[in-house]
Amino acid sequence: MKSRARIAVQSWLGLLMMALASAPAVALQDPTRPPGGGQVVSAPQPERALVLDSILYSKDRRVAVIEGKALTEGQRVDGVQVIRIYHDHVRVSDSGRERVLYLDGLPQVRGTQ
Repeated sequence: MKSRARIAVQSWLGLLMMALASAPAVALQDPTRPPGGGQVVSAPQPERALVLDSILYSKDRRVAVIEGKALTEGQRVDGVQVIRIYHDHVRVSDSGRERVLYLDGLPQVRGTQ
């Protein structure tokens, strides 16, 4: 009788171990970790280099040439929207971040003789 009982217990334990081994593993949570600790925070994207080529500024018209493209206030190209054009700089929104673009130094102009 003992051998039948032992075989029954061993069979039951074997079935139990097989069931536990085939069950999906569940990660235990650390009770001391603050909530939301499993979220990954992505690093902010570096600002891309935008070149303000020139500005046309008059009482009737304002145009900024950015990366070779002529844009007026409110226009958008490649994720960059022109917010406001001033005589020496331009405010833009670049992928939701406001930036100010300045003209680089004036080019050297040589007169002809």
